[in-house]
Amino acid sequence: MSDNISEVDPLIILPILKQIPLFSNLDETLHREIIQHIVLMYYPSNYTIFNKGDAGDALYIVKSGGVSVFQSLNNDLTRDPEIAKIGAGGFFGEMALVSAEPRNASVKTIQESEVFILSKEDFDTLLQSNTALAAQISATVVSRINENNQ
Repeated sequence: MSDNISEVDPLIILPILKQIPLFSNLDETLHREIIQHIVLMYYPSNYTIFNKGDAGDALYIVKSGGVSVFQSLNNDLTRDPEIAKIGAGGFFGEMALVSAEPRNASVKTIQESEVFILSKEDFDTLLQSNTALAAQISATVVSRINENNQ
């Protein structure tokens, strides 16, 4: 699978990172530290990236192509109605970086896609080595939890 990993261009990923609520308030230095831990993966069409119930282990950002987000397979192996389509510049799975909750939906590519990935393991390492990043991310998470509870 290592043949499917490519270099990450900071000029492409930086504007997208700034749109992700977890990272929107970070300064450019912290964004660049995060970018150093992001990999770019290629997925063929109709590839399942993860299933509902899987461990939340990464954030995904679509560089090109697109994905379908859906709940699960029915007993007759048909998919439930689609929740969302995410195209280039869109992201999903960001709460997996700060939560131990399993995935609450499944995601499958709807065409050939290039997807940036930041693993929870790399993100946790960044937080441990960078107190400024950890403090800002914590504040953002608390804010989002408070918004969701209102």
